[in-house]
Amino acid sequence: MTHRYVMSVDQGTTSTRCILFDARGRLVSVVQREHQQHFPRPGWVEHDATEIWRNLARLMPEALAQAGASAEQVVGLGIANQRETTVLWDRRTGAPIGRAIVWQDTRTDRMVEQMAREPGAKRVRELCGLPLASYFSAPKIRWLLDQTPGLQERAARGEVLFGTTESWLIWNLTGGLHITDVTNASRTMLMNLRTLSWDKDLLEFFDIPRAMLPEIRSSTEVYGTTTTAVPGIRIAAALGDQQAALFGQTCFAPGEAKCTYGTGSFLLLNTGQTPVLSTHGMLTTVGFKIGDEPAVYALEGSIAVTGSLVQWFRDGLELIGSAPEIETLARTVQDNGGCYIVPAFSGLFAPHWHSEARGVIAGLTSYITKGHLARAVLEATGWQTREVVDAMNADSGLALSTLKVDGGMTADNLLMQFIADVLDVPVVRPMVAETVSLGAAYAAGLSVGYWPDLEGLRRNWHRAGQWLPAMTPARRDSEYANWRQAVELTFGWMRPAEPSRPPGTDVVEVILDDHRRIENLLRDLRNEDADQAAVRRELVSHLSAHLAATERILHTHTDIDMDMDMDDVENAVQAHIRDEESTLLNDLRRSLSSSDRTALGRAFTAERGKHLAAQRSP
Repeated sequence: MTHRYVMSVDQGTTSTRCILFDARGRLVSVVQREHQQHFPRPGWVEHDATEIWRNLARLMPEALAQAGASAEQVVGLGIANQRETTVLWDRRTGAPIGRAIVWQDTRTDRMVEQMAREPGAKRVRELCGLPLASYFSAPKIRWLLDQTPGLQERAARGEVLFGTTESWLIWNLTGGLHITDVTNASRTMLMNLRTLSWDKDLLEFFDIPRAMLPEIRSSTEVYGTTTTAVPGIRIAAALGDQQAALFGQTCFAPGEAKCTYGTGSFLLLNTGQTPVLSTHGMLTTVGFKIGDEPAVYALEGSIAVTGSLVQWFRDGLELIGSAPEIETLARTVQDNGGCYIVPAFSGLFAPHWHSEARGVIAGLTSYITKGHLARAVLEATGWQTREVVDAMNADSGLALSTLKVDGGMTADNLLMQFIADVLDVPVVRPMVAETVSLGAAYAAGLSVGYWPDLEGLRRNWHRAGQWLPAMTPARRDSEYANWRQAVELTFGWMRPAEPSRPPGTDVVEVILDDHRRIENLLRDLRNEDADQAAVRRELVSHLSAHLAATERILHTHTDIDMDMDMDDVENAVQAHIRDEESTLLNDLRRSLSSSDRTALGRAFTAERGKHLAAQRSP
C-alpha cells in the first residue's frame, strides 16, 4: 500500500520549516532552515525574500527524502506564514524590490502618527478591524513606494506586486500565480472585513494602487500546482500563522480559543460568522474561510512579553541557568509572597495599549526571595492572559469554556496550572506541539478530501495534558485586584524624548542612506524602460563618491571596477554593502559615542559632496 501525506510549510520570522503529516496527523518528516535577520537601523527589521524562497526550494525535496516519499505521494501542500511582513517584487523579472519589511519593524511609526490626523483615519478600524499601527502591511507598502521615484506609477500599472510571504512563495512555486488568502489579507489594513475584498476607501486613504495587490482567495481551496522546487504538488491551503494554529487546535466553533505561548503570546477566540469590533483593545481578524463557506472571524489579543520575561530572569538577572529551571525555583515557595512583576519592557499591548508604560516589580519586602520572584515571573503570564480573556469575553458576549495552549512555555506545568486557576477554565495541551504546521496541513488535507470534514479533524486531535482550576474564587479575585493595581503603576513612565541631534547626521545613517540609494540605482538598471546610460552614470557617480568618502573618512578601501559586466558590478556592490552593514557599521555603533558618530557623519557627507561636485564640474 502506498502511503499518502500532506506537506505543510511554516514560513516563520526566523526560519522556514517543511513537515510531512500522515492521515493520523503524525509527523513523518521535519526539516528546517533559518534565514538571516537584518537590522540596518534601530527599529528596522528586514528579511531577504530571495533567501526565504531558496530555503523553501531546498526544504521541500529534503522533507520528501527524509520520509522516503515521492511527490506523487503528497496529496496537497498547505502554507502558514509570518503575517504582515511585506514583500514587493517586479512582475516581469520576479526579483524582490529591496528587502522585505518584517512585521516587527517600526520605521513607519511617525508616518502612522501623521496618518492618524488625516480625514478618514477614524474609519480605518471600522472597515478593516485593525487600529492604525506600523505593525500591519499598509504603512510598510506606502513607505516602500515612497522610497524610489517612479515606483508608485509602476505599481499602478501592475508592474510591481505586493504580497505577504505566503503570496511570494506561491508566486515562485507556481511560476506566477499572484494570490493571498483572507486571513493574511485581513492583516494588511486594506481588506474590508465584511466584503472580504480590497476596500476602495482604504486604498485611497493609504494611496496604494489596486493593481499591485494579489487576488483574495479562501483559506482552503486548490490554488494551483507547483512547477518548481518539487513539481506536481497541489497548493491547497494558506493561512497566517496564528490562524493556522487556531485551525490546528480545531477551534472551529464560536467560543473556542487557543493561546500560543512563546517569546510573546497570541490568543485567538473564534467569534463565529460575524466580525466583532472590539471596544476593549482587541484586534478583529478573519480566523479562516473554508472554500465557498462563510468566513469565520476571531478576536486576537497579543501579549508582548511572556517567554522573554523568563529569558530576562535567566540572562539579565542570572537567577537561573536555563529556562526550565524557573519552574523548579518557583516551586520552592507556596505563593508569590505579595510580589507582582508587570513586564512592560516596551509598553503594554492588549488590552491596555500604553506605549509609555514601563515594567515594575511591586510588593517588595525583605521577605521576598528569588523563589518568590520566579513565581511572580510565571504568574505575570497568567494574569496577562486573564486580562485578554476578560476583554474578549466582554467584546464577544461569549464565555470561554476551555483554553487550548501550544508553544514552548506549555512545558511548564506550574504555569499551566496557574493559568487554569486564574481563568477558572480547563487548560488543554495537544499531543502534536507543531500546531501552526498542523493547521496548514489540516486545511490542505480538508481541501483535497484527505480528511472528510471538520469533525474528522476533531477526532484526529488528541490531548496530551490538562489542568483543571483549583484556586478559590476569593483568592483569585484578591490576587487579580493586586495585579491590576500593579499594572496601574506602570502607566506614564516615559515622556517623549527630545531629539539629541539632527536626523540623518549619524555616520551609520548616512552610509545606510547611501546603500539604499545605490541599491535603487541597481534596480533601475534592470528596468528596461529606464535610460540605461543615465542610470549607469548616476550609479558610477554615487558609488565612486561613497567609496572615496569611506576611504578618506573611515580609512577603509574597496575597489570596484565599473568596466565589468553589470552582473559582476552588481555582485561586487552587494558584497560591499553586506560587508559594511555586517562589520563596519556594527563596529561604529559599538565603539563610538553618538556625538562622535554625528561628527563623522558630517565629515563623511562633506567629503562625499566634494567628490560629487567635482564629477559634475565641466
